[in-house]
Amino acid sequence: MENPLIKIIQRCQKNDRKAQQLIYTEFSSILFSICLRYSDNYEDAQDSFQEGFILIFNKIDQYNFQGSFEGWMKKIMVNVSLQKYRKKNNLKVEDIENICDVEEETIDFDDLTSYQELLTIIQSLPYQYRQVFNLYVLEEYSHQEIATLLNISIGTSKSNLSRARNILKQKLSHLKYPIENEQF
Repeated sequence: MENPLIKIIQRCQKNDRKAQQLIYTEFSSILFSICLRYSDNYEDAQDSFQEGFILIFNKIDQYNFQGSFEGWMKKIMVNVSLQKYRKKNNLKVEDIENICDVEEETIDFDDLTSYQELLTIIQSLPYQYRQVFNLYVLEEYSHQEIATLLNISIGTSKSNLSRARNILKQKLSHLKYPIENEQF
């Protein structure tokens, strides 16, 4: 039995508007959340989201049914969001070499009350740290892939991830502290 998504993608490749609407409806919430993670505010996320979907439908004929269609779309949204930020801020990422390997630590997000709360905390990170954190932790890119994508060294990617995690741990501990005091 053929996957119904394949037929919808094939229809999109023929510019079928109803098929495009089906793809949009099915994946818009997932893809918009990616744009939110890489944007400074809701309006910028909306712009990236719209540009990303236009690009997805313009390039859908390049999707070769190898690998996940959702993953293919996510990469487009990540790239659109990163490009938009670079253009807006004329971003020049400074290459901070870190010769030592950064110890990978885990962050426990189980105590957060909502995805929105987590998103707000991540969005408060300095942009270069947020980029690396999102790409490594949420998109599961390797440090090599991040270095290539952002035009930084692997050491800088590791260093930015470590700094992002330390900032997040501090912010999370501040959220928990008042709750713990109320119990005493």
